[in-house]
Amino acid sequence: MQSQTDLSTLKKGERIDHFLMIKRAELKQTKAGKSFVSLELGDKSVSLPSNLWDNFNAILQQLTVGAVVQVEGLIEEYQNAPQIKIENIRLPKPSENISADFFLPRSTRNFDEMKNEFYSAISELENDYLKTLMNTLFEEAKFEKFSRAPAGKQWHHAYLHGLLEHTLEIIKICKLLSTFHKEINRDLLVSGALLHDYGKIEELLFDLAFDYSDKGKLLGHIVIAALKINEATNEISDFPTELKDQLLHLVLSHQGKLENASPVVPRTLEAIALYHADELSAQTNAYKSAIINDVNSQSDWTKYISLISTQLYKKEINNQ
Repeated sequence: MQSQTDLSTLKKGERIDHFLMIKRAELKQTKAGKSFVSLELGDKSVSLPSNLWDNFNAILQQLTVGAVVQVEGLIEEYQNAPQIKIENIRLPKPSENISADFFLPRSTRNFDEMKNEFYSAISELENDYLKTLMNTLFEEAKFEKFSRAPAGKQWHHAYLHGLLEHTLEIIKICKLLSTFHKEINRDLLVSGALLHDYGKIEELLFDLAFDYSDKGKLLGHIVIAALKINEATNEISDFPTELKDQLLHLVLSHQGKLENASPVVPRTLEAIALYHADELSAQTNAYKSAIINDVNSQSDWTKYISLISTQLYKKEINNQ
């Protein structure tokens, strides 16, 4: 596949002749009863809305999330935000060798550097039971899947290797907290940081596009992680029951509140530290990404973000 200009750099009035991934596809009707396909199309830089009004029946069944299409058209604006006006759309030819991986965003951090940092955190553990558990759950094949996963579908660290990057940020925060509060069990806290989102490797799908698996929708990543930890600790001879319970509590409570899908609230020093470290990493990254990826080019403020019920000021970041 030949290189193409990032979608995020194109301005109103510029033409596109791009391969793009379908991030959303819905068959809708206007008030007058006319059918159309509402799409969200993107590359690794940004996703933009678009509508397909005519001549789509022949390829309608192929317009699925994760599919790649070749689009010719124009960048327009609607309510100060860019959108794509489609003039022609087609499926790729086999000879064009289009890889879905090209269209998925990825961490800007060096992967080998992150991998070394991750395994260093495990090697620094002094508790032999926890170190054995980490080496079991992060053996090569499992780490490969963990390290590729995003941390979320779209809110924070929503890119390839995002889960690894997010986990490393939390580990650094937890280590820093341990220097302030000597009462904290550092090995336990770092182990909780390593495993808190472990279930996302099965909760999320990330081969073609980012979405939730059936298992993820039915169980959620917290329950999945707890089941994996329980299974692995049962295979380690004489793994202390209290240590296992404390570690499980970290995972089960790491989202802080029952209304945030935590089965229990934090009830140990390590649990409250992990909860706030997770929030700090996730929210900072989410706000930064919302500002950087905002498509409202006419203002120093982002568009209204319903998830946080506000706009974000972006002038200083834009001027850097």
